[in-house]
Amino acid sequence: MGIEMTRRRFEELVSDALDTIPAELTAAMDNVVVLVADRNETDPELLGLYEGIALTERTSSYGGVLPDRISVYQDAILEICADEDEVVHEVAVTVVHEVAHHFGIDEETLHELGWG
Repeated sequence: MGIEMTRRRFEELVSDALDTIPAELTAAMDNVVVLVADRNETDPELLGLYEGIALTERTSSYGGVLPDRISVYQDAILEICADEDEVVHEVAVTVVHEVAHHFGIDEETLHELGWG
């Protein structure tokens, strides 16, 4: 299974997924960058990863740090999808899932909300 897709097209899908997040939430995102990579080196089947300090965990001493990173793994997503519609769906779920971690929402809550 799996399909092929250019990096440019995949990045467009990530951008489209970010555009579906309500403006008030994207305005609240702080010091975070969203990147596309082929795969996670440690866990090649991982679809996305948030690395950083969630907004809910930042204190007044937060500052002068590199941006948090949201990585969306193209090859891992393409591998589990049969067509572009599935890719669009998986990218959207992955982006929302990782952005939610930036806002401090944990795995258990995401699964309960259907974003697991």
